[in-house]
Amino acid sequence: MSTTTRSRRHTVFGLAVLAGLVLGALLGFVAKQADVSWLATTLSRIGETFVSLVQFTVIPLVFTAIVVGITSLRGLGGPRTAAQLGGRTLMWFAITSLIAVLIGIAIGSIGNIGSGVRVTPSEDAVANIAERNPGDWWAFVQSIVPTNIFSAFSEGNILQVVFIALLVGGAAYALADRAKVFVDFNRAAFDLIQKVLGWIIWLAPIGVLGLLGNAFASYGNEFFAPLLSLIVAVYVGCALVLFVVYPILLRFVGKINPLTFFRKSWTALQFAFVSQSSGATLPLSRQAAVNLGVPRGYASFAVPLGTTTKMDGCAAVFPAATTIFIANLNGITLSFGDYLLIVLVAVFGSLATAGTTGWFTMLTLTLAAVNLPAEVIATGVAIVFAINPILDMMRTATNVAGQIAVPILVSRSTGILDEEALHAPTDLPLVDDETEARAEESEKDKVPA
Repeated sequence: MSTTTRSRRHTVFGLAVLAGLVLGALLGFVAKQADVSWLATTLSRIGETFVSLVQFTVIPLVFTAIVVGITSLRGLGGPRTAAQLGGRTLMWFAITSLIAVLIGIAIGSIGNIGSGVRVTPSEDAVANIAERNPGDWWAFVQSIVPTNIFSAFSEGNILQVVFIALLVGGAAYALADRAKVFVDFNRAAFDLIQKVLGWIIWLAPIGVLGLLGNAFASYGNEFFAPLLSLIVAVYVGCALVLFVVYPILLRFVGKINPLTFFRKSWTALQFAFVSQSSGATLPLSRQAAVNLGVPRGYASFAVPLGTTTKMDGCAAVFPAATTIFIANLNGITLSFGDYLLIVLVAVFGSLATAGTTGWFTMLTLTLAAVNLPAEVIATGVAIVFAINPILDMMRTATNVAGQIAVPILVSRSTGILDEEALHAPTDLPLVDDETEARAEESEKDKVPA
């Protein structure tokens, strides 16, 4: 497929997504204002179906990607090289999370968001939030190690799946050729899931129509208008990270043109915005990193790891701004010590964002860390829950941008960035099996026996 044809497909896809956003908002508004129940129900079912299609791929995708990624590090050197890459990856995860949470605090404090806002969620909404398990550090640590390997997969506990994948991937790396059949099986499974997800990607315009339409049909202006300050704060904070912080780091640390970064990663960012899922965006994110010069072996390790631990939107900007919003909403003044706790939770609690309800865990962890009363937490989260689909779009796009950017920074600092791939005039394919297959075969040929 020519570059021109592929670029045209991307343009059509982007316009279709934009049309879905606009049409979904209009249909949702009509359903709410005219009380058209069948339209609201239809939008809800479309959104739920799209989310289900996206989410069922996440668990097998993350497991196979991490296993294949760890074993692919063999092609980049020995265990020492692998440890160095892993260490620098985690270091940059922490650095960018620190910057992001400081931006979230600054936006929330300067804007004094939540002050003067009067909004009351329904009693049922508060009760439903109160019944959910809040973020708890000890429970979080205990939840990482599964008691049953099969239940981790069947119950969709992504933290446990990641833990298992890291152990299994490490064992496969140590066994080398003796684990070749197992690794090949996982590589084939990963390719198969990517194929299925490639079909799902094309449904994104319809999916976002349902998701955004359902949000407007369910809540309407009575929730969006009072909470506009929070929406603006999260979007501005994420935009600063996405369009200012990352480009600066890419320019001065990664030594690459930020425009090149956005051109080659835009489809991944676009799909992340629509799907609200870093896991579902994983194949696109990994390919974007490869197109930007990250060795495929390292990208196969760093990007999947980032999908569960690199969440500058969900784990830094969002909980920081939202905690300030909820505190101001209830007339509670946060101290310098509270702000310091928000920073520490963001930097060290990123793992808690893994999974589809990660934002809830991270937010309640942060709210509990600053010692807000239980009734304030339940009420505040119930209010935020109403606009979560709107917030999650920008949060996820920011998450994915970081998951692509950090491997570039690490690759540059370790001298393994592929300049030829970086400057090649390629766009990110939505579905390009032949290119992927050739790249995989080339990568396997480089791995020493």
